[in-house]
Amino acid sequence: MSSVKLGSKADAFQKKGQAWFCTTGLPSDVIVEVGEMSFNLHKFPLLSRSGMMEKLIAEASGGGGEAGCVISLPDIPGGDKTFELVAKFCYGVKLELLATNVVYLRCAAEHLKMTEEYGEGNLISHTESFLNQVVLRNWKNSLVALQSCDDVLPLAEDLNITKRCIESLAVKAGSDPNLSGWPIVEYGGPMQSPGGSVLWNGISTGARVKNSCSDWWYEDVSCLSLPLYKRLISAMESRGIKQEVLAGSLTSYAMKYLPGLNRRQSAGESKNHLEPVDTGGLPSEEDQKLLLEELDKLLPNQKGLILTKILFSLLRTALILRASPSCISNLERRIGMQLDQASLEDLLLPNFSYTMETLYNVECVQRILEHFLAMDQVTGGVSPTSIDDGQLMGSPSLTSITMVAKLIDGYLAEVAPDNNLKLPDFQSLAAAVPDYARPLDDGLYRAIDIYLKAHPWLADADREQLCRLMDCQKLSLEACTHAAQNERLPLRIIVQVLFFEQLQLRTSISSCFLASDNIDGSRQLRSGLVASSDGGWNTAVKENQVLKVGMDSMRKRVSELEKECSNMKQEIQKLGRVGTSTWGNMSKKFGLNLKSQMCSAEEGSVSNHNSETGKGEQKKEKHGKHEKKQLSLE
Repeated sequence: MSSVKLGSKADAFQKKGQAWFCTTGLPSDVIVEVGEMSFNLHKFPLLSRSGMMEKLIAEASGGGGEAGCVISLPDIPGGDKTFELVAKFCYGVKLELLATNVVYLRCAAEHLKMTEEYGEGNLISHTESFLNQVVLRNWKNSLVALQSCDDVLPLAEDLNITKRCIESLAVKAGSDPNLSGWPIVEYGGPMQSPGGSVLWNGISTGARVKNSCSDWWYEDVSCLSLPLYKRLISAMESRGIKQEVLAGSLTSYAMKYLPGLNRRQSAGESKNHLEPVDTGGLPSEEDQKLLLEELDKLLPNQKGLILTKILFSLLRTALILRASPSCISNLERRIGMQLDQASLEDLLLPNFSYTMETLYNVECVQRILEHFLAMDQVTGGVSPTSIDDGQLMGSPSLTSITMVAKLIDGYLAEVAPDNNLKLPDFQSLAAAVPDYARPLDDGLYRAIDIYLKAHPWLADADREQLCRLMDCQKLSLEACTHAAQNERLPLRIIVQVLFFEQLQLRTSISSCFLASDNIDGSRQLRSGLVASSDGGWNTAVKENQVLKVGMDSMRKRVSELEKECSNMKQEIQKLGRVGTSTWGNMSKKFGLNLKSQMCSAEEGSVSNHNSETGKGEQKKEKHGKHEKKQLSLE
């Protein structure tokens, strides 16, 4: 750290208990009291340098200049330690100006009126020159000087010291430290400079390489108090420093003073967490709450500048500290803007309310989801009614909302086992996701099944209402197979699942038949073109065999489903509360004749058999008449 030496005389001050004595051989004629410390000094050295001391000595002596006057300086900036340096300066004793004491000395000199009027080369001119020529030209010295402004803030503001230090730091933070060669201090460790070991004033610092990117100053400025830090960030923003750089600094500052953000740190990483230097320990909960609310006002509103995981940690801390509703709402809105970047673990926010109705804060997650959906609509969210399927699947907005839908379905499955989770809350969160956001409803079906298992006391009407959240047509074959055998589902839902599963299989079979016809036509064309090629014929035979095996397996599956449907129909007819009218209403609801469509294969085979039998009998009868006619002629 750069310094300037003042004075030339040897140290003539000696401390005894709570008193300082000047050992010049002359008896003391003035006592200056600063706090609990007293200084036994002489009038002339003080009168020749300080206008205030001249006035106070005159008042204390009654104008007669008697010896033994006592002067009290309770408001001197820097206290007794600073006045000790002032007294040494007045006596011409050697002292050293440093970045750690220059602000105190500058303010004390101003307070004591140590101008050029009371002696050439007075303390004001020396300290002002050191500030401008040494301190403000160096990152480390400017930062240390700004920290010391906290103790003498009113006078430092009047002297423009605080503003000059902040402007100096803002300019240097926006520059490349490699080009300027500023050494960077890391509190709690040795001095380091970007670019590795460098020569500083001709002497090798031995510093190792530190991150020379735009975040090299994060740890340094995090040692500032919140008011000074806020002013520094504002100055940097006005200087044009990028928002993502400032967001990184805000995150670093928050992680230093809010221990809740570091709850996932390992034991090896905890040593990197530095305690605030001004308090000697972590702030109180009230101070943390105020700090979080102030940082929330500084956080940028742009999406993606702050990691989603960090935002969730800030929200979790705000809920624990009971921050203001506006702070919590702002954090929820910021998270909602980038909810598609969150993970399931982030959404599992514990419920910190006094009632403790549910284990997780479901209402908070629903508000976050609402912010995301509102943002998606503002930024051009798409709807399946406006464009065709091909354009819909390629939409970036749909990709994000599909990811969020999958995330919410996973969250519902995690909170579903909670016995205190009310059915309206579960339904409200599940229904908030648009239908087009779920290509498949397998995740929603899993969450509903878990909820039904954890809440066996639900009435049949509530079960059926809950199951209406999912679309049976959007279940995969695996989910349909599971649902068809799920005893927790209402009977009506099971029938719907079986019905739509059969429709899917019939559609697949029709597609296969169509593909088979196309393949046969293409094979005939190829056989006419390459009749002399035996290899093409063998390939066609093999493809035909594979297709035939697939068709046989599908026919077997359709037959099994038809048997299950028939058994289900018989079970429904046995139930007293489900009669023939109910089955007819269900058939009308689907708009199809179940008997004609689901069992058409059986009826078709029977009708074909009857027609062939009738034709055979007619043929036999005709043949008999012909034989009788021949016999009569004979």
